[in-house]
Amino acid sequence: MPAYNEVNTIEEIVQRVLDTGLVYELIIVDDGSTDGTREILDGWREHDTIRVHFHEKNSGKGAAVRTGFDKATGEVIIIQDADLEYDPRDYKDLLQPIEEGRADVVYGSRFLGKPARKMNFWHRAGNTFLTLVANVLYNLDLTDMETCYKMFRAEVVRDMPIKASRFELEPELTARVAKSGYRIYEVAISYYGRDFDEGKKITWRDGFPALWTLIKYRFVN
Repeated sequence: MPAYNEVNTIEEIVQRVLDTGLVYELIIVDDGSTDGTREILDGWREHDTIRVHFHEKNSGKGAAVRTGFDKATGEVIIIQDADLEYDPRDYKDLLQPIEEGRADVVYGSRFLGKPARKMNFWHRAGNTFLTLVANVLYNLDLTDMETCYKMFRAEVVRDMPIKASRFELEPELTARVAKSGYRIYEVAISYYGRDFDEGKKITWRDGFPALWTLIKYRFVN
């Protein structure tokens, strides 16, 4: 769980994750928060299930996820944002294709029919475009490449040489998984998107490095 300045949501999302009863370890990586998030996390250092790691400066979501992957010891890993946009009650649906041996990686799609707070037009358009580019370049059939909810067999990401530091993480993960030939499955998830007034951090500017990442990794490793 990468976290940056999520003091208003961190306690609730952590409780929701623990309430699933499916979590062996919850790794939270604070990416240089300055709003009080760090102090809350500091109080969980001795928790039986929660493992807290701190970045001294803000390095980006990709950097926080890399730290989380490095520290993970379980057999299955999922990325969980620290806001309340994604619902941990969807974990069981994401896990099922992996448990049944049908998938190595499962994406939670916000566009397959579960209840969702509609995202704004430009966010949806950008996501649709980037997903299309990923499908064309890597011969995929995804509906939501940019989703946060990506669940992996641990061996898929354990030695993956991820370079992304910011929001280009999603296309890099997709590119590397596809080029490695892993089986990708999509399931429907619910979604409760935030707007910028509520703390959403990704902007249209992040679309350009995401596009470049998809193109770059089509031709290099």
